[in-house]
Amino acid sequence: MEDQSAAIYTIVINGKPEGPYTIAYLKNINVQPGTFIRKPGMDDYKEAHEFPELRALFGFSYEQTAPQYFASFDQRLLAAVIDYFILTLVYIAVLLVGFMFITDKEQRLLIGVSFIPLIPVFKLIYGSFADATTHQGSVGKRLLSIRVTDQKGQRISFSISLLRNVAKILSVLPLFFGYLYIFLNKKSQSWHDIAANTLVIKDRLI
Repeated sequence: MEDQSAAIYTIVINGKPEGPYTIAYLKNINVQPGTFIRKPGMDDYKEAHEFPELRALFGFSYEQTAPQYFASFDQRLLAAVIDYFILTLVYIAVLLVGFMFITDKEQRLLIGVSFIPLIPVFKLIYGSFADATTHQGSVGKRLLSIRVTDQKGQRISFSISLLRNVAKILSVLPLFFGYLYIFLNKKSQSWHDIAANTLVIKDRLI
């Protein structure tokens, strides 16, 4: 049996591999369940929670992720554009119906502009329901064959979907960096995916 006290680990900190360190040293640094770590003889890094000895040391739980193809940034962006385009068309249709009863041009302009900020709100509500349905995604996602899942590729509940969509504020506010984090994350997760512990996956080619 391997002597865990003598095992050495290379750990990724701020995107750079550091070490090797002993397991005793790891107690003194900020190791998270998703921290990438490698031991000698391993072909690639694994997350800290995948090591039994580190789970015992830090009290992590093992979060098994079903093998998936993760949706790329451009797929997710295009899906969002499609959804906003559809919601904008619906908004325009509602306005046209309303204008049948409003003849004053200034009132029409005021109403048309005033309610534009409601489109993102409708997107949040629609997305929360759509991601929790059996389709696991909005119309935009379905057209691109991508869907929202939990860590095992299963359908998420409405409460998790609502949390994920509300948490998009985290991804938007700091100059959309929360979305760009997809490029730095092994599972292509944005900040709101991490907050809700969800994935966005695409259908396998075979």
